[in-house]
Amino acid sequence: MKDRSINIAIALASVAIPLVVLSLFYLKPPDLKVGFDIQILPALNASFNFTTAILLCAGYYFIRNKKWRSHRLCMITAFVLSSFFLISYVIYHTLATETHYGGQGIIRNIYFLILITHIILAAAIVPLVLITITRALRERFDRHKKIARWTLPLWLYVAVTGVVVYLMLKPYY
Repeated sequence: MKDRSINIAIALASVAIPLVVLSLFYLKPPDLKVGFDIQILPALNASFNFTTAILLCAGYYFIRNKKWRSHRLCMITAFVLSSFFLISYVIYHTLATETHYGGQGIIRNIYFLILITHIILAAAIVPLVLITITRALRERFDRHKKIARWTLPLWLYVAVTGVVVYLMLKPYY
């Protein structure tokens, strides 16, 4: 596949994913029976984020120690889990009513600071992850390394703050 085609696909995904997620907050959930309690999905999503964070740290450790196969396995698995997270997140927010944070005082401000930075960086991380993983899979390691230096800490922040947001919202589900 040519670079131009890959870049177009990454650009389309980078616009489409945040638009789909944003639209979920403006659509009324349908009255569907799905055959299981969707209230388990936030915990599942948090576990996807937690595991992704662990894999990102392990992947970083492995690349620093020149264990390329282990690094590759960790990073591909983190990508797959992040993809599962996104699918599960969309399903949950398509079917569930919005959950509002009930905390008061300074903790409320902290929650919203974490949430806002999480949301902004979650949207920004989509193209970064796609570009980073594409460069690695195409064995363009010099270019991969340059962008991975930015992608890793931002992706790790998004994964960790996803867990923090879940834990802070947990009493209100």
